[in-house]
Amino acid sequence: MADGVAGVAGPAARELATEILRLLTAAGQTVAAAESLTGGLVAAALTDIPGSSEAFRGCVVAYATELKAEILGVDARMLAQHGPVYAPVAAAMADGVRKLLGATIGLATTGVAGPGPADGWPQGTVHIAVSLADDTVVRTMALAGNRDEVRRLAVERALGLLLGRLREA
Repeated sequence: MADGVAGVAGPAARELATEILRLLTAAGQTVAAAESLTGGLVAAALTDIPGSSEAFRGCVVAYATELKAEILGVDARMLAQHGPVYAPVAAAMADGVRKLLGATIGLATTGVAGPGPADGWPQGTVHIAVSLADDTVVRTMALAGNRDEVRRLAVERALGLLLGRLREA
């Protein structure tokens, strides 16, 4: 696959991942990912780049709701009350994976890829988060398209948010 990322994400994700890894390596920083709706596609985009092991620590694909609490430390009460498609869940996932995998930055995705709605949220509802030791930023968006398109766009938006945070530093 010339595009990488399991045929879902394309050249945009590759370009973002390349720049992210360049900046992380230059700064001596690392990133870890916690993924739900993207199912490992963020990790695939990052690891598709040669030399990614210099800055990418790993990924937890916590697709099942209880794993978000059991592995990533997301508050079980929050999950029970609001479900996994909730902006503070994305923030907690990013913070949890950063700590769990010993990275300087955590990146997380959660939402509804489709087909159709889930947990009362329409298809295309996506929450992404980037966590640093002293700050976590979350973005919520409504993405249009079929399941593959929503997942591809979610990867691009997550990588874009991470790149933006790195450029701010």
